[in-house]
Amino acid sequence: MFKVRTVLGRLLRTTTTLPRLSYSTASGANMTSGYQQANVVILHKSLADDFEVFCRANHAPMPLLYRSKPGEWACPPLATDADIREDCPQYCVFENGALTKKVSSLAPYTAQLQEMVTFYLGCSFGFERILAKAGVPIRNVEQKKNVSMFRTSVPCVRAGQFQCPMVVSMRPVPKPKLDTVTQCTHLIKQSHGAPIHIGHPGLLGIKDLSSPDYGDPVETSPGDVPVFWACGVTGLEAVQSCKPDLAFTHSPGCMFVTDREEATDFPSSLEPAECPLTFCISQNPLHYSVASKAVVERIRSMEQIIGEDPGQRGIQALFVQDELLLACLSISHASSVLITTGFPTHFKHDPPEETDGPPGAIAMAAMLQALQKQVAIVTDERALEMNRRIIQDAVEKGVIKTAVPLLSFQADSPDSALNFLCYNGDPEKPRYDHLVAIERSGRAADGNYYNMRGVNIKHLVDPIDDLFITASKITGITTTGIGDGGNELGMGKVKEAVISHMPNGSLIACDVAADFAVTAGVSNWGGYAVACALYVLNKCPIHHRYVLKGIGSSPVDQHSHWASSLPSVAKEGDLLSILVKYGVRSGKTGNLAMEVDGLTFHPTHSDLIERLRAITLEHTHSK
Repeated sequence: MFKVRTVLGRLLRTTTTLPRLSYSTASGANMTSGYQQANVVILHKSLADDFEVFCRANHAPMPLLYRSKPGEWACPPLATDADIREDCPQYCVFENGALTKKVSSLAPYTAQLQEMVTFYLGCSFGFERILAKAGVPIRNVEQKKNVSMFRTSVPCVRAGQFQCPMVVSMRPVPKPKLDTVTQCTHLIKQSHGAPIHIGHPGLLGIKDLSSPDYGDPVETSPGDVPVFWACGVTGLEAVQSCKPDLAFTHSPGCMFVTDREEATDFPSSLEPAECPLTFCISQNPLHYSVASKAVVERIRSMEQIIGEDPGQRGIQALFVQDELLLACLSISHASSVLITTGFPTHFKHDPPEETDGPPGAIAMAAMLQALQKQVAIVTDERALEMNRRIIQDAVEKGVIKTAVPLLSFQADSPDSALNFLCYNGDPEKPRYDHLVAIERSGRAADGNYYNMRGVNIKHLVDPIDDLFITASKITGITTTGIGDGGNELGMGKVKEAVISHMPNGSLIACDVAADFAVTAGVSNWGGYAVACALYVLNKCPIHHRYVLKGIGSSPVDQHSHWASSLPSVAKEGDLLSILVKYGVRSGKTGNLAMEVDGLTFHPTHSDLIERLRAITLEHTHSK
């Protein structure tokens, strides 16, 4: 006789373990079970190896707790006296990939099960008790509902015949509790670990939170943020994609209950490298990112370094904390980045450009290329040929691996900016996820462009500001401005500070704001810091997992390639020599020499580059 382990049967058990309840729709029983639960997938043994590879490659949705032998009903590492044929309250039966029925017992399939393998996968219900103890309201439990689960547009890594989208569970979380939920769940890898997305469901391809694909709709409260965890119901999708002759899974919300007690204590302290912090990087759409406390502290140190003011220009008055961090978190999520630079301050010379801007732009482009992101540079049409030669020389010198596409922009019609930024002018299909302006002349309130001396240089500047203005109205495009005086594109975010504290501020202040305004003593330094911060972010396992949404693995073999793309004294010195070769002058003095903004490359700029590299190349917590 098979041992009865249904919900009713467990209530009547007289074993040494405590009674255990499995979560079922509208029961709320999970919060009283006290034991870790598991999702179940049962497949023919011929598919087992591929499915294990699938689980390993998609570790967040499919944390593998145990793989049985063919015909093994028991699960020794997880439970005593187990019988998988009876131990889930309800099972799904799949034939040729189609769900044909739901049953309360698999005993009638005993003959077929002799040739089948059972996979036990972690379940997110395993962390709800610890969240509740940490003071996080569990809305689905409050409402006596099953958790909401959604099929996403995020493809899992394929293995053999298994290929499907990831499924996620969603729990509304009050905004002040976001750090708590990430820190509580981060170390519980067997229960899917930390969230893989926080914010707007559309970024996962989910159209309507009130219409879940599995489970029940859960109502949010004012101030709640949707938080998404990878979900083991992904296994059901995998089974359907493979279309096996016969397969079984648990019914969503009706898991196998193990003998393992759930974690109940909030971690009293976490090492900085294991302590996730959350940051809002976009309001439209709402999007949060995650990084370890250790990496956040390092990027804040970089921000302090580039905020030094050896030229005594008073730029500290423009400083806003964490703009470098937020900008780089946003850029890290982007797949395509557009950079602009070029400040023709020397209007009496040909070329009129200065040495501040292009080095920082190329440093960022080099790291973006290493991270396999699409990157292009847009600049003034009159300067295209010169910039092509500069970049080609930079490639030959090894400053950057491959040439960056160069573009120009002209406002020929009211829709020019929209057509430039989006495919076929469709705001639903942007070409770029992020725009970065570094030491780019910015439009003032009167429509003109001024250097720091208050001279109007509008005749030398193409209307690239229009791209930033239009981007601010397109959902999904974020922007960064990097500057050192307040008259640069994007620095309109700190316009009031520019007017109050900078010479000629009321005249020269840029009127066009970016989402993030990075202030630096020299704008190039901001570009170097962005490159360095992107490096440490992508070597942070917590952040990299979040960007990958828990799918795939950290590309450890790429780390040396990333490091070789960092700015260095040698590379930046070579690039400055190239600029001087083409007649580009120092911004403050107009000298045709190895200097930027009147500061000689050695020792001022070279020392700063070395300090940034020292922070960047400290021991990083790579996988």
